[in-house]
Amino acid sequence: MLVLRLNKAGMPQEWIHPESAAKLYCQNKVLFELGESDCVLHGGWNRQGKQSTLTLSSIIACDGKVADLTGKIALNNRFLFRRDNHICLYCGNQFSPSQLTRDHITPRSRGGRDCWTNVATACARCNHAKGARTPEEASMPLLAVPFKPNIYERFYLMNRRILADQMAFLSSHFSQQRQWLPLNR
Repeated sequence: MLVLRLNKAGMPQEWIHPESAAKLYCQNKVLFELGESDCVLHGGWNRQGKQSTLTLSSIIACDGKVADLTGKIALNNRFLFRRDNHICLYCGNQFSPSQLTRDHITPRSRGGRDCWTNVATACARCNHAKGARTPEEASMPLLAVPFKPNIYERFYLMNRRILADQMAFLSSHFSQQRQWLPLNR
């Protein structure tokens, strides 16, 4: 389990390991907790034979350094395919990552940029069929409009093992473009 660390304003900052979260608890830097999932860490034994424990929440807001993460969403195939739920945005079929490619909607050979709003997940067959044409020229309309993920979507893209309460927190801030894709991967 990874813990979602927020800043004091409630904006996601990073995914941290329970041991790092325990350190924040012990330093009294945890301002508030969210979520319903708990992780219990067990420590040493005292002279009376009792073991120490520390209960961690799955989402914690902390005092301290605040990172400005807006605009820092790396475009890579892993995140792109996850944004599009491993669905080819031309044929609508779902594929494994090894069968998917990054398609530039306006081809790079025609001045298209390598940015979130100009790329779509495509199976190899559809990407090859489209070639160096726009979707309109290839008569292959997109099934969804590509979008740049916001900060909450970024944290969804970064972690494959998100707990239900963490997902509920993140998805409540997803942009409307994200809502068409099922959240099952």
